[in-house]
Amino acid sequence: MLHSSVPNPATTFTRKESISSVTFQEYGVTLFLYRTPYLVDIVRDKIGRVLKLDSIQQGDAWKGMDMLIFNSWHWWTHKGKSQGWDYMQEGTKVSKDMDRLIAFYKGLTTWGRWVDQNVDSSKTKVFFQGISPTHYMGKEWGSSTKNCNSEQIPLSGSTYPAGLPASTTVVNKVLSSIKTQVYLLDITFLSQLRKDAHPSTYSGQHPGNDCSHWCLPGLPDTWNQLLYATLVM
Repeated sequence: MLHSSVPNPATTFTRKESISSVTFQEYGVTLFLYRTPYLVDIVRDKIGRVLKLDSIQQGDAWKGMDMLIFNSWHWWTHKGKSQGWDYMQEGTKVSKDMDRLIAFYKGLTTWGRWVDQNVDSSKTKVFFQGISPTHYMGKEWGSSTKNCNSEQIPLSGSTYPAGLPASTTVVNKVLSSIKTQVYLLDITFLSQLRKDAHPSTYSGQHPGNDCSHWCLPGLPDTWNQLLYATLVM
């Protein structure tokens, strides 16, 4: 979105641990990318990597921004080698695992509390990018196919047979409890209709079925349009 407006800007780029930044020198604008898939902290302890469901110490890096755009859920479902933690902890209770939706709710509730305690709405706009659905099971949209590999057209109509993913309920519940204004960039349903839009079929660069990322036009563009519309209202 920015590149289309200023395709040849003078920029500087830096990266340090979890945070990367690019500065558009002519405009005095800096964008930061802080990679924290769970939003809450991961601490290295003697027992391993501990996901702290009630702690966001890293949130100090987010303070004082003009805009904050958050998203989470994707990595909460990962297990095995792609899981980013070894244990979960809430208070003094440490567990090897728990229902991932419950863990997501606890972590997102901690994030919501951080927003209320640290964001001044007169200076900072807060956005949450809604849930990006997957299309791993054809039965979700009434198809006999195993997944979306053979899909070439969007789903027609105004409903998705499987309904919204349960993670959207968690997001809506937490956002409704936050006193600070948070804008939800919500195209989950529109994304569900685009069963044809995953890169594994078209890019030639993703082995296997990659149903959690998008490459065809439409989906990322819509998130950008919602964000832009909110900014200029």
